[in-house]
Amino acid sequence: MSTNPILKNPKSILFYLFFVIAIAALYINLITLESKVTFTIYLADAIAFNLLIAALGLSFWYSSVYLSIENNKIAKVILTHFGGGILIAVVWMVLGYFIVISIINDTEAYGDFFVKTIKSRFIIAILYYFLLTAFYYVVIYYSGFQERLLKETELKNLVTEAELRSLKFQINPHFIFNSLNSMSALTEIDPKKAKQMIIKLADFLRYTLANNDRQKNSLNEELKNIKLYLDIEKIRFEEKFVYIEDLHEDCGKTEIPSMILQPLFENAIKHAVYETLDTVTIKLSCVKQDDFLKITMCNNFEGESHKKGAGVGLKNIKDRLSLIYQQDNLMEVKKESGKFIVNIYIPLQKVLA
Repeated sequence: MSTNPILKNPKSILFYLFFVIAIAALYINLITLESKVTFTIYLADAIAFNLLIAALGLSFWYSSVYLSIENNKIAKVILTHFGGGILIAVVWMVLGYFIVISIINDTEAYGDFFVKTIKSRFIIAILYYFLLTAFYYVVIYYSGFQERLLKETELKNLVTEAELRSLKFQINPHFIFNSLNSMSALTEIDPKKAKQMIIKLADFLRYTLANNDRQKNSLNEELKNIKLYLDIEKIRFEEKFVYIEDLHEDCGKTEIPSMILQPLFENAIKHAVYETLDTVTIKLSCVKQDDFLKITMCNNFEGESHKKGAGVGLKNIKDRLSLIYQQDNLMEVKKESGKFIVNIYIPLQKVLA
């Protein structure tokens, strides 16, 4: 069974002491109004009964835990606590009486005083029991609420992390298959190029595996791996595409979600380079705009290329940005005058998930 939380927290101990003092003040006022006895009897009685009820009060926690409101009917809880309150009152008065008479010499005077004040003592005991039990129920509910909140947050974080991992590692299988097929063909036609392609593909996959657990990376580091990817595609498509970078000088060190740009280049290769005979220009630009890092990817295309707009790869980017930054407006996709343009906005002040 769980330990009383009052004993774990210094602030709770102070709160409990204030509560005991308030009851003690009520006790002294009620008792002194009902009968006149010596100061010694008053003092012995007040100390004994109030210390005793304070000690007994710590045990009320266990009855509150045992009689959970969530797991028991309200009528049962009330009746059980009513019986418990009466029992505690009787135990408190009997123990208190024998403790006091063991301290003082005037047993007869104290006996008369005790009998005259027995009604007030009983009311105070019942009041103390129900107030403290109600307080414990509040503590139990609040603790349970906090625990549920923590578990829900942990579960949400685990789900988000799983979704992010799933999204991040959706490397286009067509790229891997096409690269392997190209290698196979090049081993007979041009073994030297095949070897270059194998080395670059190995470097690309090594980087991907090395960054499995990283959720963020600098833009410069991301572009290093992008260039490995483009070198592989360059061996396949030769002069069919040109890559241009236009980065503001303070963009390179800014952290972005790891592998967030990969699907942009896969999209350009698949929908523009692969489907045209002309040279495609792929341009990546980056500037800091207000509180965002704006990354723009632009490529020209012909005919029906990019006809579906944002495909699986681009949806992957949008979903990751939404999960990480809790915003749904961090990506724009548009087609203008034969150019396919994607704008990504990375918040500069927010911490990555």
